[in-house]
Amino acid sequence: MAPTSARNSGTVFPEDLRDWQRELRAQFPIITGHPELAYLDSAATAQKPQTVLDAVQTYLTTANANAGRGTYTWANRTTELVEETRQHVKAFLADPAPERSGVHFTSGTTDGLRTIARDWLTSYLTDGDEIVIPAADHQANIAPWLETQQLLAGQGVRIRIRQMPYQPVSYDYDHNALAAHAGPRIRFVATTHVHHVYGGNMNIHRIRQAVGPDAVICLDAAQSIGHLPVSVADLDVDFVVFSGHKALALPGTGAVWARQTRGPAFTPGGWSGTPNTAGIASLAAALDWLESAGTDRIERWTVALAARLTEGLRHLDAYEILGCHLSLAVDSPVQQRQGIVTFRHRDIPSGDLGFILFSDGFMVRSDNHCQGSAGESTGSVRVSVHVYNTPEEIDRLLSVLATLR
Repeated sequence: MAPTSARNSGTVFPEDLRDWQRELRAQFPIITGHPELAYLDSAATAQKPQTVLDAVQTYLTTANANAGRGTYTWANRTTELVEETRQHVKAFLADPAPERSGVHFTSGTTDGLRTIARDWLTSYLTDGDEIVIPAADHQANIAPWLETQQLLAGQGVRIRIRQMPYQPVSYDYDHNALAAHAGPRIRFVATTHVHHVYGGNMNIHRIRQAVGPDAVICLDAAQSIGHLPVSVADLDVDFVVFSGHKALALPGTGAVWARQTRGPAFTPGGWSGTPNTAGIASLAAALDWLESAGTDRIERWTVALAARLTEGLRHLDAYEILGCHLSLAVDSPVQQRQGIVTFRHRDIPSGDLGFILFSDGFMVRSDNHCQGSAGESTGSVRVSVHVYNTPEEIDRLLSVLATLR
C-alpha cells in the first residue's frame, strides 16, 4: 500500500474537523433522531442529509414530469435537470474533456456494470482478446464480465479471462505481476477503486502503467464516490460507475461516466425508458452537498475513524482483522483504510456477532459481503463509516467488543 495524502501522520484524530463534523452530522434527520443507535453500515447504503430530502420533495411538488417527452414547463424543467446533472457528474469527477465524455444514468453500480458488459464490451471484443477481472472484489464487478464471455462464446467468439493478481500482504492489486503478463491482447480491465471488504484504496493509477495506453479500464467507484476526491484525469480510466444511494442520494439511481476515447462510443442499447427523475434530483443535491462539505475533509474524517477502530482492534486478541495488517496502527507508515474495517471474532460466528452488536445499538453488516470466489470464504463483520459517525461511537464499539472474550 502506497503512502497517500490521507495517511494518518501520527495524531490520534483530526481535531480541527470536530466543529465541521458536528455541524454536518446535525443535517441527517435519521441520525439525530436516533441518538441511541450507531449506524455503521454506510458501505451498504449511506444516510441522506436534509437538503437531499428537501430537493426530492421540491421536485415532486413543483416540476414532476417525464424528461425529453414534452414541451410544457414541468417537462422542460425535468429535461434540464437531467442534462444539468449529467454535466454535474462530469465536474464532480474532474473530467478534463467533458465535451467528449458521456454520462448515462442507471439504477446503480450493478446495473451500470452490466450495461457496459452487455451494450459495449460485447461489440468491442474480438476472437482471442483477453480481459482482466478482479475475482476477490464485489460480485457485481465479476459476474457481468463472465456473462460477456458466455454470450460471445455463443457467437463463436472466444475470450480469455485473466484474474487480477493481488499482493499477499497488502491485498492491493499486484501491478507488477499484472505488467509481467500484460500484452496487446488485453483489451479490457475491470477494477475497483476502494475495496468493499478490505477498505484499501487499490491505487488504480498503477493499472494504467501496467497494461499500457490502449487497454480500456473500467472502475467500480461504489465505495469511493462521496468518500474521497475522485479525479478521472489522475486515474486515467475509461469508465467510472457508481451508485447514488452510497453517495447520499436516493436508492435506484446511479451513473456510468464514459471517456469515449478508447474504442467505440458508449451507447446503451434498447429503448430508453423513463429515467428515475426523483433519484436524479436527489443525486444533483447530494453532489452539491458533498462539494460544499469537501470530499477531502470527509476522507480525512472517515480514514481517521477507521484508524481509530483498527488501532483498538489490534490490541484485542479475540479478533482477526481482514486486509492489510501493516495499516492497523494510527501512526502506520502505509496507506490507511478508507472508512471500511472488516473483522472476525475467533469464536463467535459473524452472524451472531452482528446480532449481539445490534442489541447494544450498533448497526453493522455481518455476512460474506458479496465478495467473489477468490476472496474470503468465511463470513465477517464489516464496519463502514461516513461523515455522520463520531469517534465516540467507535470508542463505545470497541468497549463492547472488548467484553466478548
